Amino acid sequence: MEIKISMIKELRAKTGAGVMDCKSALLESKGDLEKATIYLHKKGLATIAKRAKKVTSEGLVESYVHFGGKIGVLVEINCETDFVAKTPEFQVFSHDIAMHIAASNPLYLKKEDIPPKVLKKEKEIYRAEPKGKGKPENIVKKIVEGKIEKFYSEVCLMDQLFIKNTDLTIGQLINEMIAKLKENITLRRFVRYQLGEKLTPKANEKT
Repeated sequence: MEIKISMIKELRAKTGAGVMDCKSALLESKGDLEKATIYLHKKGLATIAKRAKKVTSEGLVESYVHFGGKIGVLVEINCETDFVAKTPEFQVFSHDIAMHIAASNPLYLKKEDIPPKVLKKEKEIYRAEPKGKGKPENIVKKIVEGKIEKFYSEVCLMDQLFIKNTDLTIGQLINEMIAKLKENITLRRFVRYQLGEKLTPKANEKT
């Protein structure tokens, strides 16, 4: 069947996939936009799984200084090749991540970075209220689990909703870029400076 340019443009706008990928998906799905979207999603997941073990030794350190010069961010984002690191897509993506960090102030890169004692304290706080109201243990457990997930989404960069598209977490945004650029991408570390803040060790700084 004939695949019109308008169909390709619509699918690109919806998925962010390349022109040839969109054309192939539309051919595969006989012009059905929804089926083509699912096809590209599955293909993207396959790409992510395939690239997950690839070494990311290239990339860049991106900076962002908020208007007024009172908040600044440095973030290191790695990819497989210098070629991809120099593409406009990767550079815009890196800048968006730095800007997101400036706005959202994550405390940790991922949930595994949260010190056990911090997590334990949070759980104790979340347990106290329902426990004090006499809620049964199974209900208390569900409440704590829900609040811990919310806590992750507030303090862990990978779990935060992207400020420019709140349908995606930062982790999901990275996966979309992996599928789009066909290279493994890792967000290695970041540091956020705010004028006048106390000088304390940054939980996300890794050696």
